Amino acid sequence: MSGPAIFIEPLTAEAFAPFGQVIETRGAHHYPINAGMTERFHDLARVELGGANPRPLISIFRGQPYDIPLTLKLVERHPLGSQAFYPLSERPFLVIVAPDLDGTPGQPRAFLTGPGQGVNIAINTWHGVLTPLERESEFLVVDRGGDGNNLEEYLYPTPFIVRHAD
Repeated sequence: MSGPAIFIEPLTAEAFAPFGQVIETRGAHHYPINAGMTERFHDLARVELGGANPRPLISIFRGQPYDIPLTLKLVERHPLGSQAFYPLSERPFLVIVAPDLDGTPGQPRAFLTGPGQGVNIAINTWHGVLTPLERESEFLVVDRGGDGNNLEEYLYPTPFIVRHAD
Protein backbone atom coordinates (compact mmCIF):
# COMPACT_ATOMS: atom_id res chain seq x y z
CA MET A 1 0.00 0.00 0.00
CA SER A 2 1.24 3.45 -0.83
CA GLY A 3 -0.18 6.95 -0.73
CA PRO A 4 -0.42 9.71 1.85
CA ALA A 5 -1.10 8.42 5.37
CA ILE A 6 -4.12 9.37 7.45
CA PHE A 7 -3.63 8.44 11.10
CA ILE A 8 -6.61 7.28 13.13
CA GLU A 9 -7.50 9.50 16.09
CA PRO A 10 -9.96 8.93 18.93
CA LEU A 11 -13.46 10.31 18.42
CA THR A 12 -14.24 13.30 20.64
CA ALA A 13 -17.04 15.84 20.41
CA GLU A 14 -14.55 18.69 20.12
CA ALA A 15 -12.48 17.15 17.32
CA PHE A 16 -15.58 16.07 15.37
CA ALA A 17 -17.52 19.36 15.80
CA PRO A 18 -16.62 20.77 12.33
CA PHE A 19 -18.27 17.70 10.74
CA GLY A 20 -21.34 17.09 12.95
CA GLN A 21 -22.08 15.72 16.39
CA VAL A 22 -20.92 12.73 18.42
CA ILE A 23 -23.91 10.78 19.67
CA GLU A 24 -23.27 9.50 23.19
CA THR A 25 -24.86 9.57 26.61
CA ARG A 26 -21.71 10.65 28.47
CA GLY A 27 -22.16 14.30 29.42
CA ALA A 28 -25.54 14.58 27.65
CA HIS A 29 -28.59 16.39 29.01
CA HIS A 30 -30.86 13.78 30.57
CA TYR A 31 -33.87 13.42 32.83
CA PRO A 32 -36.17 10.67 34.14
CA ILE A 33 -39.40 9.73 32.34
CA ASN A 34 -41.92 6.89 32.63
CA ALA A 35 -42.46 7.36 36.37
CA GLY A 36 -38.70 7.34 36.93
CA MET A 37 -38.14 3.96 35.27
CA THR A 38 -36.38 5.37 32.19
CA GLU A 39 -33.64 7.94 31.75
CA ARG A 40 -34.04 10.06 28.60
CA PHE A 41 -30.82 11.36 27.03
CA HIS A 42 -32.32 14.24 25.12
CA ASP A 43 -31.56 15.93 21.80
CA LEU A 44 -28.24 14.19 21.05
CA ALA A 45 -27.90 15.30 17.42
CA ARG A 46 -29.26 17.83 14.95
CA VAL A 47 -31.27 16.09 12.23
CA GLU A 48 -31.12 18.29 9.11
CA LEU A 49 -33.66 17.87 6.31
CA GLY A 50 -33.56 20.10 3.24
CA GLY A 51 -34.78 20.04 -0.34
CA ALA A 52 -38.22 19.21 -1.72
CA ASN A 53 -40.61 17.05 0.30
CA PRO A 54 -38.05 15.94 2.91
CA ARG A 55 -38.86 13.24 5.42
CA PRO A 56 -36.73 11.47 8.01
CA LEU A 57 -35.80 7.85 7.34
CA ILE A 58 -34.92 5.33 10.04
CA SER A 59 -33.02 2.31 8.71
CA ILE A 60 -30.72 -0.46 9.88
CA PHE A 61 -27.51 -0.94 7.92
CA ARG A 62 -25.54 -4.19 8.21
CA GLY A 63 -21.91 -3.59 7.26
CA GLN A 64 -19.04 -5.96 6.58
CA PRO A 65 -15.77 -5.29 8.43
CA TYR A 66 -12.77 -3.48 6.99
CA ASP A 67 -9.12 -4.13 7.78
CA ILE A 68 -6.57 -1.54 8.83
CA PRO A 69 -4.56 -0.27 7.03
CA LEU A 70 -7.36 0.81 4.71
CA THR A 71 -7.07 2.36 1.24
CA LEU A 72 -9.37 5.40 1.05
CA LYS A 73 -10.35 6.21 -2.53
CA LEU A 74 -13.93 7.46 -2.27
CA VAL A 75 -15.83 9.94 -0.14
CA GLU A 76 -19.40 11.11 -0.49
CA ARG A 77 -21.72 13.78 0.86
CA HIS A 78 -25.44 14.36 1.17
CA PRO A 79 -26.36 17.94 0.21
CA LEU A 80 -29.98 17.64 1.36
CA GLY A 81 -29.69 16.03 4.79
CA SER A 82 -27.62 14.91 7.73
CA GLN A 83 -26.85 11.23 8.30
CA ALA A 84 -26.65 9.66 11.77
CA PHE A 85 -25.03 6.28 12.52
CA TYR A 86 -25.43 4.60 15.90
CA PRO A 87 -23.97 1.11 16.35
CA LEU A 88 -26.19 -1.65 17.69
CA SER A 89 -23.17 -3.34 19.30
CA GLU A 90 -20.13 -2.25 21.31
CA ARG A 91 -17.77 -2.90 18.39
CA PRO A 92 -15.73 0.04 17.09
CA PHE A 93 -16.06 1.62 13.68
CA LEU A 94 -14.18 4.26 11.75
CA VAL A 95 -15.66 7.61 10.82
CA ILE A 96 -13.81 9.27 7.96
CA VAL A 97 -14.66 12.89 7.18
CA ALA A 98 -13.13 15.72 5.16
CA PRO A 99 -13.61 19.49 5.01
CA ASP A 100 -15.05 21.05 1.86
CA LEU A 101 -12.60 23.04 -0.26
CA ASP A 102 -14.65 24.93 -2.84
CA GLY A 103 -16.78 21.92 -3.76
CA THR A 104 -14.22 19.14 -3.39
CA PRO A 105 -13.07 17.29 -0.27
CA GLY A 106 -9.88 18.34 1.48
CA GLN A 107 -7.51 16.34 3.68
CA PRO A 108 -9.52 13.52 5.31
CA ARG A 109 -9.52 12.71 9.02
CA ALA A 110 -10.26 9.28 10.48
CA PHE A 111 -11.86 8.85 13.91
CA LEU A 112 -12.16 5.62 15.89
CA THR A 113 -15.32 5.32 17.94
CA GLY A 114 -15.39 4.09 21.50
CA PRO A 115 -18.12 1.98 23.12
CA GLY A 116 -21.47 3.74 23.08
CA GLN A 117 -20.47 6.36 20.50
CA GLY A 118 -22.21 7.13 17.24
CA VAL A 119 -22.08 10.15 14.94
CA ASN A 120 -24.38 12.52 13.14
CA ILE A 121 -22.65 13.74 9.99
CA ALA A 122 -23.85 17.25 9.17
CA ILE A 123 -25.61 18.13 5.94
CA ASN A 124 -23.27 18.46 2.92
CA THR A 125 -20.23 17.06 4.78
CA TRP A 126 -17.76 14.85 2.89
CA HIS A 127 -17.39 11.43 4.54
CA GLY A 128 -16.24 7.90 3.89
CA VAL A 129 -18.52 4.91 3.62
CA LEU A 130 -19.74 2.97 6.66
CA THR A 131 -16.58 1.34 8.03
CA PRO A 132 -17.19 -1.27 10.73
CA LEU A 133 -14.16 -3.05 12.19
CA GLU A 134 -13.61 -6.54 13.67
CA ARG A 135 -16.78 -8.21 12.33
CA GLU A 136 -20.15 -7.66 10.67
CA SER A 137 -22.04 -4.92 12.53
CA GLU A 138 -25.47 -3.33 12.46
CA PHE A 139 -26.22 0.39 12.78
CA LEU A 140 -29.36 2.39 13.36
CA VAL A 141 -29.27 5.11 10.69
CA VAL A 142 -31.34 8.31 10.55
CA ASP A 143 -31.11 10.21 7.29
CA ARG A 144 -33.20 12.00 4.67
CA GLY A 145 -35.73 10.75 2.18
CA GLY A 146 -37.63 12.88 -0.32
CA ASP A 147 -37.26 14.40 -3.75
CA GLY A 148 -33.94 15.45 -5.25
CA ASN A 149 -30.43 14.07 -5.57
CA ASN A 150 -28.98 13.64 -2.08
CA LEU A 151 -25.70 11.96 -3.02
CA GLU A 152 -22.43 13.30 -4.42
CA GLU A 153 -19.35 11.09 -4.70
CA TYR A 154 -15.70 12.04 -5.13
CA LEU A 155 -12.76 9.81 -6.10
CA TYR A 156 -9.42 11.04 -4.79
CA PRO A 157 -6.83 11.11 -7.62
CA THR A 158 -4.31 9.58 -5.20
CA PRO A 159 -5.78 7.26 -2.54
CA PHE A 160 -4.98 7.79 1.13
CA ILE A 161 -3.87 5.02 3.48
CA VAL A 162 -5.71 5.02 6.80
CA ARG A 163 -3.59 3.51 9.55
CA HIS A 164 -3.08 3.42 13.29
CA ALA A 165 -0.68 6.02 14.68
CA ASP A 166 1.39 3.33 16.47
